[in-house]
Amino acid sequence: MFVRKTLRRYRRQTYTNYVLVESVRTPKGPRQKVVCSLGDLSPRPREQWLELARKVEAALVGQKELLAGADGEVAQVVERVRRGRPRRERANASDLIGVHTDRIRTEEHRAVGPVHVGVQYWRRLGLDEILEANGFSERARVLTLAMTMNRLIHPCSEHAMPDWIRRTALADIVGVDFARLRDKALYRNLDRLHPQRKAIEAALAERERTLFNCDQTVFLYDLTSTYFEGQALQNPKAKRGYSRDHRPDCKQVVVGLVINREGFPLAHEIFAGNQQDRNSLKSMLDRLSERVPLKPGQTVVVDRGMAYEENLAEIRSRKLHYLVAARHPERDRWLAEFEGEGFQEVIREPSPRNPLQKKPKVEVKIERRGAETYVLCRGEGRVEKDRAIRCKQEQRLICDLDKLALRVTKGRLIKEQAIGEAIGRLKERYPRVARYYQIRYDAEQKKFNYSVDAEKYDRAEKLDGTYLLRTDRTDLGAEEAWRLYILLTRAEDAFRDMKSPLSERPIFHHLERRVETHIFLCVLAYHLLVAVENTLLDKSVHTSWRTVRETLETHQVCTVVLPTDRGAVLCIRRGSTPEPEHRQLYELLSVPLEVMRPQRSWVEPEQDCSD
Repeated sequence: MFVRKTLRRYRRQTYTNYVLVESVRTPKGPRQKVVCSLGDLSPRPREQWLELARKVEAALVGQKELLAGADGEVAQVVERVRRGRPRRERANASDLIGVHTDRIRTEEHRAVGPVHVGVQYWRRLGLDEILEANGFSERARVLTLAMTMNRLIHPCSEHAMPDWIRRTALADIVGVDFARLRDKALYRNLDRLHPQRKAIEAALAERERTLFNCDQTVFLYDLTSTYFEGQALQNPKAKRGYSRDHRPDCKQVVVGLVINREGFPLAHEIFAGNQQDRNSLKSMLDRLSERVPLKPGQTVVVDRGMAYEENLAEIRSRKLHYLVAARHPERDRWLAEFEGEGFQEVIREPSPRNPLQKKPKVEVKIERRGAETYVLCRGEGRVEKDRAIRCKQEQRLICDLDKLALRVTKGRLIKEQAIGEAIGRLKERYPRVARYYQIRYDAEQKKFNYSVDAEKYDRAEKLDGTYLLRTDRTDLGAEEAWRLYILLTRAEDAFRDMKSPLSERPIFHHLERRVETHIFLCVLAYHLLVAVENTLLDKSVHTSWRTVRETLETHQVCTVVLPTDRGAVLCIRRGSTPEPEHRQLYELLSVPLEVMRPQRSWVEPEQDCSD
């Protein structure tokens, strides 16, 4: 029940009245029914309306002792409600019982808040309908929901997942008994999901486009890596390569992800762990075209790891535009322009999450050369970062060069070809700093030495804090192009969320299909995460899913056990009353406050309500 304020005009006068309202089920769905009028409650604050409705509802349950101790106003309202109800309702005295108050207890407490929000957004995105359209049975849809909720709320292995599901109120919300659920059913569901990933992803992208009015003109593409625990001998994609997780000792796979301007995933692809960034673009564009329609004039934003001419030609061949960060060797040719005048400062608003923190200064300048537009960017916050990265790689390069020199001096490495290959591997391992060093081996004198190219090194120091953007769009200004490129950080945020709150890493599966489905479930959970955060962002609330999840953990469902004077025991399974912080989040997310309909059952005294 709740209290609603009503206004009525009569003869140029406005009259305020408050009514008590309850939700009732009808053949046409839930409806709101006025129970009785409460008169004028002003100037009473809104919080006291809720308290009055709660007390009336508790008293109407029929607990005589509680009703006897109620204040006069509550007793009067209860009497009016009972007089106003139909005779057949008043005649039914089954809900009027005597309760032994000293023996009341609660049982089977289950966390419900995060699960409630997750299920509501699962339904809002229409995932049940999408799965049903792709041939999934009702049981398979429920299992997929449960596995996605686990990724979203408390990630764990399929082996531990059934116990987690039973510790939540998911069974109460979806009306399914998970008492006999075992991990084998979850593994089978992984195999069932694998061949349907493309169809589900395409349908979900279309659903989000209409639901959230998503932009379809900009695609942000980036890659990351995810490592394995174990050797993963049965997975041909498990390879060693450049690890973004700083785990070069582990095999890994590379994950490519395309998102739109709002941060919703559009397509993802799993590559071998040794996949180079530059060689992934064509395959990713093919996958993207299968998920969403590619139209001439759309823009693909990628980082410098894919800024090679063959990739730009591939984008142009599909009649798309590109915006990329130029590679460092290309940037070096623009030193004179970076040192020149004509830069304009980008106005950057403070972060709503930290309004007192001032953002680093960024300046941009535009240069048009032929059919391409170049944007020169320099930021004071990047100077120290670039210098620290270069110094760190330089120390590692010098250490490895000294080791190589020692091997040559002691005669452990003799053949000129082997020494040349070792030098090549070092240049490939440290490309950012190796180009500033002259590394030589004199085969006649059998001497190995290296030295710093002072001119190149000096040029690199002058370019610290600068980066160069390239695009074939002629309608973009310098600041607009910079802001469009900065959207790429949303792809980085997506990877960060998938790896931390959604626990994509490490991967314990070894079969290729299950590895790919594991990552797909993380992507599904990320769809829900983005939907929640975007809903809050639209209402100017800058809160992460992690904070929402932690806040709602204290909202629970439990069974209230009422020993009656008749000898039997009444068990009521229901959600607890949301606390103010719960209520605030539910209202912001447009999620119902009632997580489930109360379930009543009678048992004998010696029985347990949980049986």
